[in-house]
Formats: sequence, structure tokens, C-alpha cells
Amino acid sequence: MRTLQLTLQEAIEICKALANEHRMEMIRSLTGGPKNVNELSELLNIPFSSAAVNVRKLEEAGLITTEIVPGRGSQKVSSKRYDRIIIDLEEKEAAKEDVLTFELGIGEYVQCEIEPTCGLLSDKGIIHILDDPRSFYEPERKNAQLIWFRTGYIEYHFPNRVPYGAKVEELNFSVELCSEAPYHNFDWPSDITCWINGKEIGYWTSPGDFGGERGFLTPGWWETHNTQYGVLKYWKINHEGSFIDGMKISSVTIDDLKLQEKPFISLKLGVKKDAKNQGGINLFGSKFGNYEQGLLMKIQYAAAD
Repeated sequence: MRTLQLTLQEAIEICKALANEHRMEMIRSLTGGPKNVNELSELLNIPFSSAAVNVRKLEEAGLITTEIVPGRGSQKVSSKRYDRIIIDLEEKEAAKEDVLTFELGIGEYVQCEIEPTCGLLSDKGIIHILDDPRSFYEPERKNAQLIWFRTGYIEYHFPNRVPYGAKVEELNFSVELCSEAPYHNFDWPSDITCWINGKEIGYWTSPGDFGGERGFLTPGWWETHNTQYGVLKYWKINHEGSFIDGMKISSVTIDDLKLQEKPFISLKLGVKKDAKNQGGINLFGSKFGNYEQGLLMKIQYAAAD
């Protein structure tokens, strides 16, 4: 049985997500197995658009995961992540921990090495020239809301505000992303690798590049035959190893990252030239795709005695 255990503070957003009859019914129906938005819409007797919005709320709360299943067209299939939620009503002084949260726009990278096909878009239009790596060094890059490239990497530096002497317990980050195919292709796998402070923590194989149906936030001028949205993925690194959406991907632990040795925390995402699936990468900002966020990182630490 998969259990999510929360403190009172952590439970606030979860309770908000569940304080809705339709979302509660969705969770119940997913107990019987994965379902797509059309199936949930029919089961709850609500419009497709309402079902999609409620699915997104449950995703953002981390209660369900949604994947594109090859062979099922453009349907997004949702699955329940937990069977039980426990809220600890008694705060334990011995477990005093603090959390730092940072969000970077996808255009706030500090370094990149990329190969075409590639490009950057703001919410207003194309930044410089498509398929020209020189565009990635234009000053307007800070306004990017969609970034894509075939192979290489892009690197971000998050501020390191962990107090000296504190013990870092866990690092989490999330971002919306998918593969990079010509126009779009639901069956276009890509091995997207993550590095933190230069340490490779593992990769996720994106099933495809998603389009044909406009993303919730994607501007109307960007035609629907192009990439429209991605999948919101969650990475976690703690003392037990590295995980993505709760599944262990490597034995790299939080101590291996040596977070206290640098004044910043480096995050790199990319596709290796020797990857089995070189299907590229698309990164979505807060004004493109389905999720109103850029790169979100959380650092959990225990203060020094």
C-alpha cells in the first residue's frame, strides 16, 4: 500500500485539492486503474474541459500522475499515486526542518551546449532565429517560455541559501517537459538526463512530443501542429537515492551532491549524444504548456543544533 505521510503544514495544498466533489470522485475511480480524461468526463458526467482542469489540479498536488500512452493517440492517461494519506496532527519538535523554495524561468540558464533542431519562444513570438544555436545567447532569452534542442544540455544555477552547518535532507525539483520531434509525434522516445552539481542522477524516457491539441497556457499564435505541452515531472534526491515520480532511478544520494561546497546549486537537463533514445527535449515555462510554473526547486534541511 502506497502511503503519503504529511505534517499539518504539508497537508494544506493536498486538502485544497481534495476539497472538491469531482476531484474526490476522480481519485475513487482511479482506484480501479488508470483512466484518460474522456473516461473521467463520462464517469462524472461533466464536460471534457472541466475534467481536464480537475485532473490538472490533482497533478499539481502530486496526487496523480499523467502520462501519454503510445498507441492511444493524444489521450493522457492518469493514475493514482497513493492509496492512503496520513496527516500527523502532532508536531514533533525533534524533527524540525526548514524548506527553501526557488523558481527560475526557463530562460534564466547560465550555460548551454546544444545542437539543432533548436529554438526559443517567448509568449509573444520567436526569439531571434530557429535552428541556430546562436539564438540561445540573445539577451531576450530571459523571456523564453518554450525551449527545445535535439542533443546537448542546458544548465541553471539556483541560489544556495542553506545555512552553514545545516544538514540537507532532501532536494526536489519539477518542470514540464517532453521530447522534441518535427512538429509533434506522440511516439518519439527521448532519454532526458539530469545532473545536479555535475553529478548524473539518472534519466527519464519521455514517450513523445505532444501537440495537435492546444496546451492550456500555449498562446494562440503558436499553431497546434507544433509542440503544445509536456508532462510535469518530479525529481527527488534524499539519503536513500534519486527518484522520479517516486520511482528510484539511481543510488546517488543527497550527500553525493556536496551541496555545501558551492555558492549555488547547479541543475543540468539534456540529451546525451550516446543516449539510446536521442529524441531531444522541450522545456516549458509558466506561460506555455499545461502548468503555470518554470523550474521549481525545494531544499529541505535540518538546522544545526
